[in-house]
Amino acid sequence: MTDKPAPLLIKRYASRRLYNTETSDYVTLEDISGFIRDGREVHIVDLKTGDDLTRQYLLQIIAEHESRGENVLPVDVLNDLVRSYMGGGASVVPQFLQASFEMLRDGQSKVLENVTAMNPMTKMPGFELMQAQQEAFMKAMTGGLTPGWTGGSATDAEPAEEAEDLATIKKQLAELQAKLSKMS
Repeated sequence: MTDKPAPLLIKRYASRRLYNTETSDYVTLEDISGFIRDGREVHIVDLKTGDDLTRQYLLQIIAEHESRGENVLPVDVLNDLVRSYMGGGASVVPQFLQASFEMLRDGQSKVLENVTAMNPMTKMPGFELMQAQQEAFMKAMTGGLTPGWTGGSATDAEPAEEAEDLATIKKQLAELQAKLSKMS
């Protein structure tokens, strides 16, 4: 059984500002969304009353993403959610959704483990170098917006550093190609 880190405690002040208790600074909904994308659980409480506001803010994050055209939830699913709230009695929808997402998370992690463990390329000399180059390439192509990346945008880096990084990647790629040619 793996130890899950404690949820990140966010306190909402009377001014409606959100305060990250770990870093002692104010955060936005976008910051909270980033914490969650990075795999961190959050717990949002009202400072004065102690009320748990987590659900309210998570729904607000989803609503904002949906309103910006980042449609993740199909209309049929949204209709079913509304029906589950409006129907009398207990609904099985929350339990079904929770079980579905748990299966999805478990399935994704098992697929990644199996791909890494069973992939014969992982035993190939230079695989780590090739994997690092692929990550660097994706980072360069997406401006650093790869999952788990916590740095700034592509505009934060100095042009000389970018050129040096590109030259290093080209050199490493040439070395890898030479090694692969020798293997053939």
